Amino acid sequence: MSARGMLSVVGTAVGGLIGWSDAAPAADPAALRRLFAELGSPLGPGEAELTAAVREFQAYVGLDADGVAGPRTVHLLARYAREVQELERFEQAA
Repeated sequence: MSARGMLSVVGTAVGGLIGWSDAAPAADPAALRRLFAELGSPLGPGEAELTAAVREFQAYVGLDADGVAGPRTVHLLARYAREVQELERFEQAA
């Protein structure tokens, strides 16, 4: 199995553990922009910019870079944003 395939499987498995499934709806553009802002990448209002950011994130995590924020993409984006917040809290406490 390729690394990309493995990341996809892992993302799906982890998503299942926290309640995400393939049937989960794609996030709305405002929610996606908030998640990217939490990652330190604020986006403007344009749809092309959002689609490009989703594609870049998908490529980074090993998903098919189609620019569509499906359940796996949204799950991983939310997970990464949560981890960034946890790291920031940890650094502030240190």
